[in-house]
Amino acid sequence: RLLPAQLRKILARSSAVDDTIGPVLCQLVRYGILIVTAIIVLSQFGVATTSILAVLGAAGLAIALALQGTLSNIAAGVMLIWLRPFSTGEYISCSAAEGTVDEIGLFATKLHQADGLYLFVPNSRLWNTSILNYSRRPDRRIDLRVGIAYEADLAKARKTLLTLAARDARVLASPAPSVHVEELADSAVILSFRCWTPTGINWDTKIDLREDVKLALDKAGIEIPYNKLDVSVTRTG
Repeated sequence: RLLPAQLRKILARSSAVDDTIGPVLCQLVRYGILIVTAIIVLSQFGVATTSILAVLGAAGLAIALALQGTLSNIAAGVMLIWLRPFSTGEYISCSAAEGTVDEIGLFATKLHQADGLYLFVPNSRLWNTSILNYSRRPDRRIDLRVGIAYEADLAKARKTLLTLAARDARVLASPAPSVHVEELADSAVILSFRCWTPTGINWDTKIDLREDVKLALDKAGIEIPYNKLDVSVTRTG
């Protein structure tokens, strides 16, 4: 226990080894120490080393057949670390899980969700599915659908949204924000409002922009329509 713990401290201080590889190296060292220790102890009791290796080989084959799923998790863990579809601290989504990666282990990957839930996912499930990494790129785009009335001034609405983006310091100037007509719906002209932000503040900016869009259009006198139901009552008799 002491050596893996010391190794973990050394890796934590080393800039050459990132947080993704460190936990796996510690696990490999731990299991390696256990195997070597077992061989040394058995040899002290007069058991020949060749016999020990033969037994370990046979036991290893039996265990491999019995634990094919576990071995597939180890192989998947090695490939995840080698190819790096995600790293510690990144937010990912796939059919198996969604959340921020806390640790990539030899058998499984640990994540936590935005609501605080803890996830423990076998590596093979992550390796055998497509992974969407929300954190890998430095910038991310925000897409908002904004409905305005058919009677509204389209040019004024576009200018209002672009001015809103220009005044928000979190919105990047390049790529430039854009507003275009996405759909002519039954009761509204649907505008697509797009802008880019640094990845780390993308979600918070998107949440704020939804409210800011509503306030800005209200101030500009541009109606945001909603579905209405006209009811006519006819008396007979």
